[in-house]
Amino acid sequence: MVESNARFTYIHHYTTLLDTHHLVVRPNASVTFFLFISRFLLVVIPFLLLLLKDKSATLLLWILLVIALLIKSLLWKHVDKESIIIMPSFGVQLETQYRSGSKFRRFIPMSKILKPVLNECVTPVTCYWSLSLIVRGEEELTLVFKELHPPIKMLVPIWKALCTAADCR
Repeated sequence: MVESNARFTYIHHYTTLLDTHHLVVRPNASVTFFLFISRFLLVVIPFLLLLLKDKSATLLLWILLVIALLIKSLLWKHVDKESIIIMPSFGVQLETQYRSGSKFRRFIPMSKILKPVLNECVTPVTCYWSLSLIVRGEEELTLVFKELHPPIKMLVPIWKALCTAADCR
């Protein structure tokens, strides 16, 4: 099953052994265009440095440094995809894939999961829903999607699958 909105694509695969739920961030056209222009300038500026051998070279070096820092800030710690893999007899694996290519995984045994919970989070600026797990031995709730805030219609099927796997209805 695949479902999309303006920000996310929700992909659900189910087999008898695994129940996987992926939330993929849809690419933002302006960020993609800016990354393309920045990468193009990173290639062109060294050639300009070779051609210009006067005081303009220091200015071009500063521009090169600023562009490199902007590209790093756009790629660093931005999430491409968050997934939850439910293995009813073993546990739950939470995975976050960053735009830089790094991945963070966490496994929670099914015996430690007391209950999955849908929370409404209210801040002074916004309101959103989150899916959390009450885990035995931990003081705080464990967020299933730490970085992304998907809409409730994408969270409900994941919550139902977690309730079924954890036998907590």
